Amino acid sequence: MSVVCLSAQQKAGATDAGNTLHSQRPDYQMPYKEWKAEEIKSLLDRIFTFIDKSTPAKVIDKKTGKEIGNYAEIDENSALQTGAFRLTSYEWGVTYYAMLEMADASGDRRYFDYAASRLRFLAETAPYFKRNSLDYPQMDAQIRQVLYPLALDDSGAMCAAMCKIQQSDSSINLNSLIDNYIDYIMNREYRLSDGTFARKRPQFNTLWLDDMYMGIPALVQMGKFTGDNKYFDEAVRQIRQFSERMFVKDKGLFMHGWVEGEEFHPAFHWARANGWALLTLTETLDVLPSEHPGYEYVMQLYKAHVRGLAALQSGEGFWHQLLDRPDSYLETSATAIFTYCIARGVNRGWLDAVSFAPVAQLAWSAVSTKINAEGQVEGVCVGTGMAFDPAFYYYRPVNVYAAHGYGTALLAGAEMMRLLGKFYPRLNDSAIQYYSVPQASKSGIFGITTVNRTAP
Repeated sequence: MSVVCLSAQQKAGATDAGNTLHSQRPDYQMPYKEWKAEEIKSLLDRIFTFIDKSTPAKVIDKKTGKEIGNYAEIDENSALQTGAFRLTSYEWGVTYYAMLEMADASGDRRYFDYAASRLRFLAETAPYFKRNSLDYPQMDAQIRQVLYPLALDDSGAMCAAMCKIQQSDSSINLNSLIDNYIDYIMNREYRLSDGTFARKRPQFNTLWLDDMYMGIPALVQMGKFTGDNKYFDEAVRQIRQFSERMFVKDKGLFMHGWVEGEEFHPAFHWARANGWALLTLTETLDVLPSEHPGYEYVMQLYKAHVRGLAALQSGEGFWHQLLDRPDSYLETSATAIFTYCIARGVNRGWLDAVSFAPVAQLAWSAVSTKINAEGQVEGVCVGTGMAFDPAFYYYRPVNVYAAHGYGTALLAGAEMMRLLGKFYPRLNDSAIQYYSVPQASKSGIFGITTVNRTAP
């Protein structure tokens, strides 16, 4: 898409002789400005209100629809009340994590309480459902995911979120659920002969890039939770074995799928899968001890991936559904993940603020335009399998009920709030720049901020 901007002055016949043309206001299609933390918080509160009312935590009788308050009465007719989103999905594991991050970034206890109440609810009801599960095989599908996970999708993100909240508040006893999840990941998940997490679909012995996130963050969180280095070692091993097969070094991107035994793998760089990979690296670096022998490998992979992604950000701030194919649509959830991971890297000192904070801010500005008045997140690709042709990715639908957009948008906004509290963004000659110290500034023509150019 080409963009040609004609200013009001040009339309009025302005010339360089009488006007400073470089000072004319660009016709940006997104908020290009000095964001304030309270503005971001307002948008995230809108999301919170929507998902809080859309995810009830109740057990009901399937025949009568009445709530079952006494969990001892749970039987074959009992189920979780249906909301707009599932309380036990991997997307909602991301959302619980995001709620904790937002509570920390904003000081708003409601976000922590959301995650605590839903996870406590699952922990309290699961034993009663399990008691009846052998006699009543048609048990609630969400609870079945918790009690009898059959894939990394069922277990990894939920396990990681539970580890995090258990460490934040020991009064929330999630140990039995955590143990069940990690047992699946460590001992029951299907793997290649070298131990790499794998699937039997769509081809036998396929690696899905998504599975980096579905398994590895749970491992590193267990390492932190238990102090047992075997979890850190396994996490780094998985990262190495995925990246050796799937990271395309000359592009700085991951391919979405890899099939054992195939000589050539068409490299479709699906945006959200690359988001899951970068989020995996980010979460690993957050907790992996710096003295671990795999730490530097993970750090260099993270930086290489960020560089590859930054080079492909669109002028609107989004990334494309297929990252290196600009005729594919602009996608929100991947953009939100990249916002979080890049802002996190700047805040942690892994990335240089001058070069990368503006990338994160532009991405956040893009995401902000997709949060509608109801608090729904628009432009999110629905759940996606794997393909070896481009049409599959180009024509995946988008939907406001694609759950992938909510936790990721909360993560993005929370980390941007931290970024604004740590650095000092200013408009300098109409471009966003980030500084490590406050800048002496004044408002100039068209709202452009003039800054002290001798400052670092």
